[in-house]
Amino acid sequence: MRQVSLDVETTGLNTSDGHRIIEIGCVEIVDRRVTRNNFHYYLNPERESDPGALAVHGLTNEFLRDKPKFSTVAESLCEFVKDAEVVIHNAPFDVGFIDYELKLMRSALGKLNNHCEIFDTLMLARKLHPGQRNSLDALCKRYGVDATNRTLHGALLDAELLAFVYLAMTGGQSVLFAEAQSHSSRRRTTTFRREEEQHPALSVVRATKEEQDAHDAFLEMLNK
Repeated sequence: MRQVSLDVETTGLNTSDGHRIIEIGCVEIVDRRVTRNNFHYYLNPERESDPGALAVHGLTNEFLRDKPKFSTVAESLCEFVKDAEVVIHNAPFDVGFIDYELKLMRSALGKLNNHCEIFDTLMLARKLHPGQRNSLDALCKRYGVDATNRTLHGALLDAELLAFVYLAMTGGQSVLFAEAQSHSSRRRTTTFRREEEQHPALSVVRATKEEQDAHDAFLEMLNK
């Protein structure tokens, strides 16, 4: 089973006001394990962020000016989520912005749900915890997910936190949950690249001549 947790940051709240995506982060989950295969880009929205949005994400116009436009990463995004279940907190917001960006391109990619299934964790949280606060921060506290690094909103960080919250909400943590989260929260990847685990080389200790002779003698005795 392949799933992808996804989050976006934007210049404002509504596409009707021409607001755009400035960051998109995706974290892969395979067989209920968070992998190292992330998709992450900062994007040039070709407009300024509202002051309220800037206070939330902290991504300035100067920082974003030389970043790629959404149109240059759209095909790679659709390929990354292809045939996966995409997990989003408050899906109408994120999906609405992605579909708006795809529409502006006038490409054949269509809408996000043409490439994947959408699962809204906010809807699930409201069913599991009616009448309670169900923001991502609240869910992190409720399920014991470490969100101490979240001083500002960030798409990749929020997608990572959501991945672990989703695993906890849907029936348990993956193996080595805490260790995996600690590693994932430190990693910031901007490609599809998966790095191989690095293992220390094992030393080879060869038998002495006396040990080899004793071994041969033992085998000869067994043959008799």
